[in-house]
Amino acid sequence: MVTMNAPTDVVVAGGGIGGLANAFALASAGFTVQVLERAPEFAEVGAGLQMAPNATRVLAEWGLLDEVLAAGVRPRRLLFKDALDGSELTHLALDEDFTGRYHAPYVVIHRSDLLEILARACERAGVEMVPGCEVHDVVDGPDAAVVRSSLGRHRARLVLVADGLHSRLRARFSDDEPVCSGYVAYRGAVPVERLGRALDPETSSDVVVHVGPGCHLVQYPLRRGEIYNTVAVFRSPAHERGEEDWGGPEELDAAFAWCSPDVREGLTSLWRDRRWPMYDRLPIDNWTDGRVVLTGDAAHPMLQYLAQGACQAIEDAYHLTAELTAAGWSRWAEALKRYEAERTARTAWIQETARTWGDIWHVDGVGRLLRNELFRRRDPRDYTYIDEFYAVRS
Repeated sequence: MVTMNAPTDVVVAGGGIGGLANAFALASAGFTVQVLERAPEFAEVGAGLQMAPNATRVLAEWGLLDEVLAAGVRPRRLLFKDALDGSELTHLALDEDFTGRYHAPYVVIHRSDLLEILARACERAGVEMVPGCEVHDVVDGPDAAVVRSSLGRHRARLVLVADGLHSRLRARFSDDEPVCSGYVAYRGAVPVERLGRALDPETSSDVVVHVGPGCHLVQYPLRRGEIYNTVAVFRSPAHERGEEDWGGPEELDAAFAWCSPDVREGLTSLWRDRRWPMYDRLPIDNWTDGRVVLTGDAAHPMLQYLAQGACQAIEDAYHLTAELTAAGWSRWAEALKRYEAERTARTAWIQETARTWGDIWHVDGVGRLLRNELFRRRDPRDYTYIDEFYAVRS
């Protein structure tokens, strides 16, 4: 049973990527930090994760990028193809020009590998890690907040809510609920030697996105190229009909039946005994309430089309730590408000853009023809829209 003594500087509710990123950043800045995680161990479910330069710059500053690079893969390109006919639409070279422009590389890594790196970093920084601890609620007070959990009570000067999409504590900020997109994802990660085809050495490190009517397939290597990650996403007709059981394997096969041979072959690498319905939430502009503050997916859950969910959680950690360090405890409330103003605007824009990007991927008919023509005409060195996500921000 946890006893209440002098307050910890920061209690983090949630031990996922966002929670541990914040914990490490704050502890490295000299704050005392405790992480409460409901699960019996600090572990991540899923497969691949794309880390863009806006996140890897932060990881480099934290001294963690070398570990991430050692565990992951640096792709050669982001390559878009038409899922129906297999033709190439456009690509983005992730070469020296790209890395020089954004001062950091693009990396793909297994989610569990990134979480393990962050957990080790937290332990080195002196973070107190408490698994098997479910947070029930938080009661604010003049000198400290009290976190009530399954293990007792914890006092903190600040409570950071990092309990994800289905956050229980977000209810003190908003009465909203997760929004179902009607799309569902299947994932798989298999050793490369078990693939049904040999990978082309020239393109084997590419992140390949096949976009099609109401569906898409993403593939790229993980763990130094030892395993191959596949994600298939499609719109469920059963969900549109209002059925409770939707997104099953039979719908998966039907959604991709008209796709290219490469796409259909990719379906053989998927785990068919589990699936991930895709949800986000509408943006909110209030992330702070007294000594309680939102971060990561608890604050801004987004659809996966821009591969920015984890990246934005890492940005959150960087900015919150910077504001608290600059302000000190005497002006902590001002620091939280500056963090809120900075982060709510950027993440709301990314949440909304992710929805739009998903619509663009999944168009059919004339919309598909127009999209493909625009993509093919794009100069591969055109960074007009990419800068808004990856460029160094003042």
